Amino acid sequence: MPNFIAKNIKEIKYPLQSGDIKFLWQVQGRNEKLVFTQSKDDSFFITLKSKNDGNFVIKGDKLSKPSRITNLQKALYVFKELLCENIVSEAISNSDKNVAKSDKNVAQIDEILSLMPKFNKIFIEIGFGSGRHLLFQAQNNKDCLVIGIEVYKPSIEQVSKLAASKNLDNIRLINTDARLLLSLMPSNLIDKIFLHFPVPWDDSPHRRVVSLDFAKECQRVLKVGGTFELRSDSKMYTDFTSATFLELENAKISIQKNISLEISSKYEDRWKRQEKDIFDLFYTCEQKSSDLEELEPMCFNESYDMSKMALNFKNTTIKGDDFFVHFEELYQSDDKIIIRVAFGSFSKPEHTFIKFENNTCEYFIKMPILTKTNLKAHRKIKEHLSQCNR
Repeated sequence: MPNFIAKNIKEIKYPLQSGDIKFLWQVQGRNEKLVFTQSKDDSFFITLKSKNDGNFVIKGDKLSKPSRITNLQKALYVFKELLCENIVSEAISNSDKNVAKSDKNVAQIDEILSLMPKFNKIFIEIGFGSGRHLLFQAQNNKDCLVIGIEVYKPSIEQVSKLAASKNLDNIRLINTDARLLLSLMPSNLIDKIFLHFPVPWDDSPHRRVVSLDFAKECQRVLKVGGTFELRSDSKMYTDFTSATFLELENAKISIQKNISLEISSKYEDRWKRQEKDIFDLFYTCEQKSSDLEELEPMCFNESYDMSKMALNFKNTTIKGDDFFVHFEELYQSDDKIIIRVAFGSFSKPEHTFIKFENNTCEYFIKMPILTKTNLKAHRKIKEHLSQCNR
């Protein structure tokens, strides 16, 4: 995360603008300040935190980090130049054109969901690693949106740069859990789902990507005739995947061994040098699925007493059977309160802010993902906040 350390910060009079960078207001927490910032089409917080030696650490807030990291870089650079004195150290850039070019390939969930209906063909690769296969598919299917899902951030950065160097505009990369993203996608829309050389987790099968719920989501999002393709050096994992997908209604599966593809991953190259067998499983979807269940929106209609809110706030965790809510921190100014909160699934929690201002309440800066688990947690948040109703 880009940042810098300064000995002094000048007095800030909001709003402050320089070019397309705007610093609009700030709120104070126990140990840090949040500065609401806009940079081009991104909105996020910059954090100001004093250290024990009297210096200040200025950086981007992790929860609201923009999808385009160059926008954060520019905002921090402008903040440093306008408002800070005696810079101790810095790790920011204002001129990395290669990063700016590759940023457009990295997306958030809402961006991907809004982009999908614009393409007639959509491929998804789960755990793309070095990106060889992903880039090959994008190069050879220019009319197709190729979505890469990866939990390892350095892989996303590397493949994003490679895609930019090849001028591939049909790739979008996302750092998230594949099961979460699939659960939010419309039904009957995807042409191919690739899962190449996943960790087999022979001793911990509960950690595998493949499960019956995963298979059901693959069936739901695939078009009729669409395919899920597993490529693995593990016969045990292949057999497990076959047995799992055979639980689906009208399951059509084929398995092949040691077939050659036009492109291979570094893992596949390694296994071939070791003369290991490579297994390919193909599941073909043969039925049309019903549309996703429509959920009620996560919104607040009540009016809250902000003085009571500030007085009664506590760092509190509430647990349900399959969800939790954690009220983490409160920040305030004369006319605003911001609460940082984590909630939702224990395995994939949501992190966001709630803003109270002018008798209104809303999730801020980014809207939480609308899932059944998050909706349960949202209802619990409203119930907890009701003690501060006007």
